[in-house]
Amino acid sequence: MTELVATIRMETEGFGAERLVEYAANRFGGSDGTAGSVALATSFGAEDQVLTDMLCRAGGQVKVFTLDTGRLPEETYEVMEATRRRYGIEIDVLFPDRRQVEAMVRERGPNLFYESVEDRKRCCSVRKIEPLKRGLAGLDAWICGLRKSQSVTRSDMEAVAWDGQFGLIKICPLADWSDDEVWQYIRRHNVPYNKLHDAGYPSIGCAPCTRPVEAGEDIRKGRWWWEYPEHKECGLHLGTAKKTSKKENV
Repeated sequence: MTELVATIRMETEGFGAERLVEYAANRFGGSDGTAGSVALATSFGAEDQVLTDMLCRAGGQVKVFTLDTGRLPEETYEVMEATRRRYGIEIDVLFPDRRQVEAMVRERGPNLFYESVEDRKRCCSVRKIEPLKRGLAGLDAWICGLRKSQSVTRSDMEAVAWDGQFGLIKICPLADWSDDEVWQYIRRHNVPYNKLHDAGYPSIGCAPCTRPVEAGEDIRKGRWWWEYPEHKECGLHLGTAKKTSKKENV
């Protein structure tokens, strides 16, 4: 697989985000109404909305799916519906296994994520990682909206890489984009976005684990704010995150 990644990197050298999205749609996307072997995993954040717009402009048949953890803010559902209507696309919504959620809440309570890093990672595993595995099963590549500047855990990421955690190619067309570039694209193309962004939420996840940040603060400070920055990954992108300190949260 390293040879395939090297080939794709060579073929896409110098590509901007839109060309890379089009390349992914053409190389891995389907035809005749089929979804092909690539998917966009969206959380309906600003970056994912940009990628959805790019994919629809590219015209490729690409599966789009999202993870409904059961703890999302209402604004996320609103932008989900706005996206469906704007682009006329189907969005597969994947839910966590009911039995796993029930067992976890019974053992550790509904807000276990505040208790320790281990509890928070367990919650993310049940509500996000297991459904994501189902969404990625059988695919050759997935597209996501990660950017290097989002977090210290993502500063070493590549636009095209092998995701050893899930066993497929990960394509991040916006890897080198700045926050300003994301919002310029949204305004230029009138892309629907989550209204929580206007309320100071640069990064939006589950409602109890997300809060607004002050102007000038790190954009990921509002996610799991009770933890150290090097712990701030839910487990979806461990293949992307750089190695970090073993220091525990206090």
